[in-house]
Amino acid sequence: MAGVENGPESQPASQPTCVVIGGGLAGLSCAAALGEAGFTVRLLEARPFAGGRATSYHLPESSGITESIDNCQHVLLRCCVNLMDFYRRLGTASRIRFHDEFHFLEPGGRMSTLRSGPLPAPLHFAGSFLGLKFLNTSEKLAIGRALLALRREWRLRQDLDRITMLEWLREKGQPGRAIERFWRQVLVSAVNEELGRMAARHGFQVMRLGFLAGRGNSQMGIPAIPLGELYAARAWERFSEVEIRLRAPAHRLVVDDGSVRGAETADEVVDGEFFVSCVPFEKLPGLIPELELDFEGWSHSPITGIHLWFDRPVTHLPHGTLLDRTIQWFFNKGEGKHLQLVVSASRSLLPMDRAAVIELGLSELKEFLPEAGAAKLVKAHVVKEVRATFAARPGLESLRPLTETRIKNLFLAGDWTRTGWPATMEGAVRSGYRAAEAVSRAAGAPRRFVLPDVA
Repeated sequence: MAGVENGPESQPASQPTCVVIGGGLAGLSCAAALGEAGFTVRLLEARPFAGGRATSYHLPESSGITESIDNCQHVLLRCCVNLMDFYRRLGTASRIRFHDEFHFLEPGGRMSTLRSGPLPAPLHFAGSFLGLKFLNTSEKLAIGRALLALRREWRLRQDLDRITMLEWLREKGQPGRAIERFWRQVLVSAVNEELGRMAARHGFQVMRLGFLAGRGNSQMGIPAIPLGELYAARAWERFSEVEIRLRAPAHRLVVDDGSVRGAETADEVVDGEFFVSCVPFEKLPGLIPELELDFEGWSHSPITGIHLWFDRPVTHLPHGTLLDRTIQWFFNKGEGKHLQLVVSASRSLLPMDRAAVIELGLSELKEFLPEAGAAKLVKAHVVKEVRATFAARPGLESLRPLTETRIKNLFLAGDWTRTGWPATMEGAVRSGYRAAEAVSRAAGAPRRFVLPDVA
């Protein structure tokens, strides 16, 4: 299995037990890695399903039929090597469909397509980039200069966690329309934060790895099945040493003499030799106050998804990013009749009621897809993930906790820990793999699970 070192020296002498609290991507990836390494793993998840914020659920119909929808559209790029490694472990990597093209739509429906060409990186987008209709020549030249500066300054500048991405872009003389139509369109969706609130290091990370490092790294992967099916029970059948307990919230970790003795649930205390907490940062103080971690100043950034079902196809495109409006992306979920609209960093939508959000989404979509104006809306559904990610503000990176804690057999994972990535699925899996590495070291059978970045 990719990412695991095998050999007699790395095999545990017995089968140590690790209790993982939380069944999001961090907890699941940690459990999969440790299970393959010979550990007995008990994973405790409070909800009746796994996947955390990257999951799906059944939407009941008036006819009694249920339809499975994603809580929010999650996508990845080819540079998310650890996430794809996790899917390979589960045998579901083939269910990710990769796309080579990014479609930018302007109000009125005019479309520009960004795709990789024959030139070597970092010039592989040059041909299609020069042909983009929604930017003028001076804007393209300014963006090109900034991309070269970004590539050069990544390892040289020491202030990227102290300034916002917007401050850096203004420093580089980026025109307002270039900021709105290119930088904001790409980065707000990737980091789930506005440019004026986003630490520049996160914007650098996305552009550097996703668009400058190599020709194939920018391919966008979209699950071809509901997210929950990527890690459904059948995917875990080969992990005989991993037990996933749903509807089993851990209320408190019991600490005795500097070590965690067990995870207290409603019915029992689940014991183990090692413990990995994968709960969100706001829940950690309640789970184990002995850590005394301070999350003052931390906050969340929301994502809103709007599902629209029409009586006829309204587009043939698999996806598109919409310029100059609130709605940032649409994704074709079913033959052009079911679209999911996505708004990242959607603070402005939180106070709006369901009907107003649907009306906003529908009215804006009609500006880009004329067919939507002629179609009848059959039904709609709104999903507001208020705590979708931590807000990736400047100054936060040094405050993100490491995997190891002051309690010798307790480790932390989650996209909010210090992974080197913003709050993404890749970051969550990296944290789970890092925690698995820490557990294996503590057990005297060190393994490597984390795959290096593509650049």
